[in-house]
Amino acid sequence: MHAVMAKRLLPHQPSEDGPHPDDEPDSPAIEAAALDIPPQAVDPTGQKAFWESYNPAKKFRPTADGSSELRFEILLAHIMPRENEDVKIKRFVIYELTVRQDSSTMDEQPAKIERRYTDFRDLYQCLKRELPNELASVNFPSKVLMGNFSAELIAERSAAFETFLTHIARNPKLRDSEGFLRFLQHDELTRACQYLDERRNEMAIPILENCFRLLNKIFMNRSRPVLLILCRLVAACTSSPVPHHSAERWALLALSRFDTLCDIDLLPLYIPLLHTCAHLWWQRGQDQKPITDRLTEMSRQGINTANITSLMQAIHKLDPRTETI
Repeated sequence: MHAVMAKRLLPHQPSEDGPHPDDEPDSPAIEAAALDIPPQAVDPTGQKAFWESYNPAKKFRPTADGSSELRFEILLAHIMPRENEDVKIKRFVIYELTVRQDSSTMDEQPAKIERRYTDFRDLYQCLKRELPNELASVNFPSKVLMGNFSAELIAERSAAFETFLTHIARNPKLRDSEGFLRFLQHDELTRACQYLDERRNEMAIPILENCFRLLNKIFMNRSRPVLLILCRLVAACTSSPVPHHSAERWALLALSRFDTLCDIDLLPLYIPLLHTCAHLWWQRGQDQKPITDRLTEMSRQGINTANITSLMQAIHKLDPRTETI
């Protein structure tokens, strides 16, 4: 099975690629520090790989010109439920999808999510209904009555899923669809919000970090999905009495991303974000003046900068979910 690569085309510049004209105010140091997310440890407790691609390390191919390329790969699949678990549950296959932005070197911060065949099929059917012409050339693997768990079928499906996602990433209409965004983050966001409801922020934050890492590879730096997940991450890091140890780096990144933002729909997040950062700076004993000066400047321009809503409440108005606000 060959790796599938989707080269990004202007004007949709990859988030982790070279400098974009709109990115000049961003600090490279902030970006580098914030994007350097330690990989999450994998829990190997009894879950044996049912299917694994051969020689996954050899799948990397550097780009000739050093440009960035988005790569979708399925290198691992598991049969569920695992051995000695409830045999009454219908068996299914979990595909581990890895998303990377490779260039002359391999992306050292890949994002990983797990999806079933039904998740890929639901995405295909959703996009087929909404944008049939954009999927005219896509052959999606059909359901089979027998042999669902053969290594050959899993390999074939994995290759087809990689090609399918690559096609979506190359097509702006498909890439920016609600169906694709739901496929990328819905399950993880639901789980993270449940943890936030339970005040288990330490469990939610790694999930949100992976969500940001994934969306940041696929969408632009200041796109709605990226900024929403980034603000949700800042809110999760700062909602406890003692801020999370990574709160400052995510807050700095969020501030830099909102600088020069022109999306009116996302501006309601900016003032709560500024107030959140000012409070965080106060907690850390750092200089709040640059932030308070920005709020004062906005107030002089006739913008209401009163801290009426929290950052999480502002997020919830734009993207309602289950977490307590």
